[in-house]
Parts: sequence; structure tokens; C-alpha cells
Amino acid sequence: MTLRLYDTATRSVRDFVPREAGKVGVYLCGLTLQAPPHIGHLRSGVNYDVLRRWLLAAGFEVTFIRNVTDIDDKILVRAIDQGRPFWSIAYANELILAEAYRALNVLPPTYEPRATGHIPEMHQLIARLIETGHAYPATDGSGDVYFDVASWPAYGSLSGQSPEDMQSAGDAPERGKRDPRDFALWKGAKPEEPADAYWPSPWGRGRPGWHIECSAMCWRYLGAEFDIHGGGLDLTFPHHENEIAQSQAADLPFARYWVHHGLLSIGGAKMGKSLGNALDLDYVAALGVRPVELRYYYAAAHYRSRIDYSEDALREAAVAYRRIEGFVQRAAERVGGGQLGALPAGFTAAMDDDLNTSAALAVLHEVIRDGNTALTAGDDVTVRTTLAAARAMLDILGVDPLDPAWTGGGRTDDLRGVVDSLIALALEQRAQARSRKDWAAADAVRDQLKQAGVVVEDTPQGPRWTIGEQD
Repeated sequence: MTLRLYDTATRSVRDFVPREAGKVGVYLCGLTLQAPPHIGHLRSGVNYDVLRRWLLAAGFEVTFIRNVTDIDDKILVRAIDQGRPFWSIAYANELILAEAYRALNVLPPTYEPRATGHIPEMHQLIARLIETGHAYPATDGSGDVYFDVASWPAYGSLSGQSPEDMQSAGDAPERGKRDPRDFALWKGAKPEEPADAYWPSPWGRGRPGWHIECSAMCWRYLGAEFDIHGGGLDLTFPHHENEIAQSQAADLPFARYWVHHGLLSIGGAKMGKSLGNALDLDYVAALGVRPVELRYYYAAAHYRSRIDYSEDALREAAVAYRRIEGFVQRAAERVGGGQLGALPAGFTAAMDDDLNTSAALAVLHEVIRDGNTALTAGDDVTVRTTLAAARAMLDILGVDPLDPAWTGGGRTDDLRGVVDSLIALALEQRAQARSRKDWAAADAVRDQLKQAGVVVEDTPQGPRWTIGEQD
């Protein structure tokens, strides 16, 4: 079975056929850096990381571009409010974002361009659009340049909207526009905005509009035509609609597939700083939920589905992951970690079916049930094969408990050696109590560890401990 993906542009699940055999170019709209990321933003990174891992597993050479927007109206508002340079706000949030992605085991992109690094490419695209009659400089002296929506008959095809029903683009004063629906490609300097947020251009000193940024970066890193453009459903209109219009009007074929992920809401509302309902990784950590468990929570839902966040659902996902982790750890202690095995046919079929991670996880849990049965029966051959298969599936989802990303190298894992030593000391005291048949003292050590969130399990190989609840 070949990979099939839901393409927003055709509103259908299509066979994925890359532009060039054996190679895939992916562009993911990254974050606008006016504020630190929340867990709604981070779902995007995990969803497309799973897609990338699946493409890599299929043998493709993947060029994965994930931009950051470091110049934007919202960033400039923050700069004015905080009395800081716009670029200092953007860079501080970029560092936080990068740390969050590392914490969630999201593979680094092939390139992660910043919008401010691609002003020349934006100028080239804008000039080409003006030459072909698809854009025009405003005549009101503002220095703005607009895309002429009426000049592009296909406008609205991605989102399924009719241009006649559209309202004003709302990204600039309408006085300089021929049509309220026209959107800004270049924004002339404004006296009330930061003086350092501008660049020279053929149309006067100014800065780019939001939409032209992504078209320029796609062109620079992936060429005139590429395979997959990704982003959240909320970007379909106007952002992605405008990207298509301005790129194709500039004679760039642009993306062959449009893959959009569902949003993470809270109480039915979109998560966002402005709404006061944004939750970050520190909040999740305070609940006792680890980054690997949050990643599992994301992966358990189909990427196109909406997730309505609740603490109960997150905790349930964490418990489910701990069961998986428990099997992997017990099996590895029994037969060694070994190598990743072959992927079960059911898992492959599910992932090829528009990345159906829910169905893929059902296969994973089936394999783990067989593995637990084998552990109980002392069937090491089956333990070894089920462990290898389970780890192969978990690796695709980015949540293999034996992956070095989860076993060392992170800021949380810096304390692992200290914790190991302290718990080893407590277990040694428990063992001494048991050897002298002081069962009350042994039980007291175990109970104190449990109160601290450390569960001790006696196995034929000796005591083992885990963080979390005993299954």
C-alpha cells in the first residue's frame, strides 16, 4: 500500500507521489514569535515530525523546512508595549521554542529560516507580481504594495470560498487599496512603529507582509515546486490561500499537496495567550506529566482531528504510555534492548492510510499484550520479537523509551544519576531490612518511595523502580 494523504486543495485523500522519485520536500509554517509557545503550538511540531519519520522510514530523502516569523504586526505591538527591540523578543521566544521541540524529541529541521533573512527574495517576488499585473504600489504615499485579488480568478480555491463573499483583508488601511480584499505584500514605514523594523525597497522603506514571507522561503529552499506544504487548519485562509495566489501568479507552481492539522482547543475555544488559556510545558510538568507522555498524547489522536484539552485526558494518555514503557523496560531487562524490528503489516497499513496513528497504536497495544504474556510465560524468543516490533513502532511515533532522547541528554535527565544513586541507597536499605526479616522496615522504605512517586517492583532479577503508578 502506498502512502495516502488528505489534500486540502482537492478535499480528498490522494496517493502521495513525490515530484522527484526518492525525494520529498516539505515546508511547515512555523511560529510567529511574539510570545513563547504553548502546547497548542507544539502539536504542530509533533504531528509533522511523525509525518517526516514515516517518510524517512519509507526510504525517502526528506528536505524539511520549518520557518519562524520574526517580523510581524503582533511582534511590533509587543516591542512597543515592552519597550524592547522587536528582534530581541523574537529571538528570546525562538530559543524557548527550540528547547520545547528538543524536549518533545522533534527532529531538527533541515533548515529553519527566519523571515528577516529573506528580504531580497521577497523583493524579487513582489517585483515579478507588479510586472505581471498581479500587484500594485499604493498611490496614497504609504509605501504599501498590494496583491490584486481580482487579477487571480482561482483565488479562494484552497479554502472553498468565493471572493464575492469575502470581507476586507484587514491587514492595512483600505485607503491605499483598489479592493478591500487585496492583501499587503509590502508595508511602508509607519511613524508610530519601531524605527528599526524596516528595510529599504524599490517602493520605499518598509517591511514585508506576513504572506509573502513564506512564499519567498519556500522558493529559496525548495524551489519553484515542492511536495508538501503543512500548517494548522486556521492558516488555510487567509495565509495559505494568499501564499498560493501570490506564488502561482509569480509563475511558481508551488505545493503539490496541502496537509493541515487540527487544532488543540481548551473548553471548546482556541488556545492562545490573548485569551489567557495558553498552557506551556512547565504547566504540564507541574501536573507530573513528562514530555514523552505529552508527545504520546498528541500522537494518540489523528493529526486532522481537533483535540479538546483536558487534564483527565492528558493523565490517561500518560498512564497508557507508562504501561508501554513498563513493558519495554521489563523486556529489555530480560533480553536486552536489541535492535528495532520489522514493522507489523497492520501498523504500516494504518500509517499509510493518511497517518492513522489511532489505528497504528491499536496494533502497538496488541503486540505489547503478546509481549506481556510472553514475559509471564518466560518465553524469551517471543519477548525479543515483540520488543523489537514495539520499539520500531514507537520509534516512528518518536516515543521509544530506549531512545537516547528520553534516556539522557535533556535538562531533566541531568538529575537522573543523582536520583538513581539516592533510590539505589533506599533499595539497599530495604534489602538489608528484608535480609534480617524486618518486614516493617522494608515496607516502610517501599511506602516512602511510593509517596515520593517511585514505584518499586520485585522481579526475579531484583527490585526495579519506575516513576508513576503501579499498573
